[in-house]
Amino acid sequence: MSRRPDDATPGYEDNAALRGFGGYEPADAPRAQPKRIRPRQKPLKWRRAPWFGLVFIALVAGVLNALGVGKPHPASSSPPPAPLVVTPSPRAAVPAAVAGWQSVAGRDGSYAYDVPPNWEPAPDTQHGWAGIRLVTSAFLGKDFCARNTLGGAGVTTQPAADPEAAARKAVTDLVAGAYGGSPRIGAGADAQVTKADGTTISARIVVAEVVPADTGECPVRHALVAAMAFGGDSGTSGVVVAYADSDRSGPSVREDLERIVRSYRFVPAEDRGTTTPPPTTYR
Repeated sequence: MSRRPDDATPGYEDNAALRGFGGYEPADAPRAQPKRIRPRQKPLKWRRAPWFGLVFIALVAGVLNALGVGKPHPASSSPPPAPLVVTPSPRAAVPAAVAGWQSVAGRDGSYAYDVPPNWEPAPDTQHGWAGIRLVTSAFLGKDFCARNTLGGAGVTTQPAADPEAAARKAVTDLVAGAYGGSPRIGAGADAQVTKADGTTISARIVVAEVVPADTGECPVRHALVAAMAFGGDSGTSGVVVAYADSDRSGPSVREDLERIVRSYRFVPAEDRGTTTPPPTTYR
């Protein structure tokens, strides 16, 4: 510590605010002895040894074993889920008019038509294409190629009072939607529809040959379409239509289609009943 020139007592100064007893301490404190500074020791480095890897692997294996990883699990003792069984709702049933065939009845059984035994009635199904919608359906060769069918049938209406014009319009609309191309419609033929009271009304049947334009999967080379129309109310006509691949549907396909549409009739109340189709099991 330096001395100031006006000090009264050389070698001392007022250090009341400094450290020491009584506020005084030597101005010239002896210098501290230099200390020997030792270099900092470097931290020990872990030396990798083969036993360390083995211990680590054993530790990981023990944890996985405790968690059950890799252990064969016993088969579940719970039984497999029961298959789903769907019971269809009761539907109208009427006797077939064609011997050996099966009937396809409307929802309340007020009308019906018949199909051969190799057809599948689907009275609750609607199907069709742009321009035509068929109800009270039946199908031939369902899902024979992917989701296609060999043929089908159903009932519709046309806004035409003339039965033959209505039948031709239904055929044209179905061919355009189902097959493409233009139908070659033959001459119309007379037919009759029996009413529930036993009387009859006049009808007309047309049959068309079709060379389809569709060349998709499992293409149809030739098809036949039959339609029977009868006069209804308010300038409309009821129409029953049946169609099929004529190359794959058997040698009697033309006669079958005509008999299907001719079998359409109205059913007396005493001939109507109900039936419940067998349940379907989904596994």
